[in-house]
Amino acid sequence: MSAAAPERHRGRPPALAVRGLRKVYGDGFTALDGLDLEIPQGALFGLLGPNGAGKTTLIGSVCNLVRPTAGEIEVLGHPAGSREARAMVGLAEQDINVDRFLTIRQVLVYHGGYFGLGRREASRRADEALELLGLAGKAGKTALDLSGGMQRRLVLARALVTRPRLLILDEPTAGVDVDLRAEIWRVVRTLNQAGTTILLTTHYLEEAEALCDEIALIRAGRIVDRGSATHLREQYAATSIADVYSQALAS
Repeated sequence: MSAAAPERHRGRPPALAVRGLRKVYGDGFTALDGLDLEIPQGALFGLLGPNGAGKTTLIGSVCNLVRPTAGEIEVLGHPAGSREARAMVGLAEQDINVDRFLTIRQVLVYHGGYFGLGRREASRRADEALELLGLAGKAGKTALDLSGGMQRRLVLARALVTRPRLLILDEPTAGVDVDLRAEIWRVVRTLNQAGTTILLTTHYLEEAEALCDEIALIRAGRIVDRGSATHLREQYAATSIADVYSQALAS
């Protein structure tokens, strides 16, 4: 199967289109090697691969945190570097990188302000995100007052304030307990059912199998295969995505 699957909905640009993306760092390491990837609007899409495969560099390139060496990226038909594209992408990073001296509500309101929201609208959206993530009762606390799991919820809430059409979740359940993982899964499904396109990276293979309607496997900066969990299991005569992963990414 082609790494850049044909668009499912004619007349609608894909949520994410990556063509010939290449990134070579200053030390000569090639993180992305002519990567092609297309994600249709409304997808809940999983990206699986080992550390160093290029996932973080790809995400950074989409979010304008990394400058590619070559290639093109479009978000809903707009160049990734454009103001329109930036406004449509939300990123919940793996690292807990919030201001620990602001209250939780202030973190969200200020984030909205960075994207041009007025204070009243940013405040309203902040309250909505806090309610959705079960953080409303902690709005006046700081991140330092939260458990690790609640801090991860805060990072997700921050990404939602701008109501992104493409939401990128980088290891959203890393290090959380079973109950919180189930809660994050519920939120992810709710957002996707409401029309948000979601790109999910995870090392929990069963998570991708349970959540994603399509999965791509990345190795050495290229997509090596993609498809639904059912398709991939059948293609590799595997009983699980873990088996698919082992076969497809074997060196």
